[in-house]
Amino acid sequence: MSGSGRERAGEAGAPFGIAEVTGVSMVPTLLHGDRLLVHYGGRLRPGCVAVLRHPLQQDLLVVKRLIERRDGGWWVLGDNPDAEGDSRVFGAVPPELVLGRVRARYRPVTPGRQRSAGVVLAWLASCVRPVWSVRSASRRLRAR
Repeated sequence: MSGSGRERAGEAGAPFGIAEVTGVSMVPTLLHGDRLLVHYGGRLRPGCVAVLRHPLQQDLLVVKRLIERRDGGWWVLGDNPDAEGDSRVFGAVPPELVLGRVRARYRPVTPGRQRSAGVVLAWLASCVRPVWSVRSASRRLRAR
């Protein structure tokens, strides 16, 4: 869900849901095809990766990094500086459009791939990882 994605659960009252990454706006943190564990209603702070409704097309869900709070809401950016579709285009995102915080990502098993013990162990070692706030907004802002 680097730029957009599909929500599979969550808004019907469940505190957690799964979303799928489509696009490249969050590379290298998230890759096209990654699945995300989303904590709906989770505590938000600058540096977090969050799922939100696109401010100009609210039926579209996007994943972005929360940079800072502004008068109009959250300023959000993708981790890929070459990709478009963040607050540089649509401005601050109203708080009610920020749905939840991304807690982890996992990569599904590639269909048709060999299922040897080595392949399965390698997949297990790399498929699930938490999504931290360590790619801090301050580091990103200093680079600009």
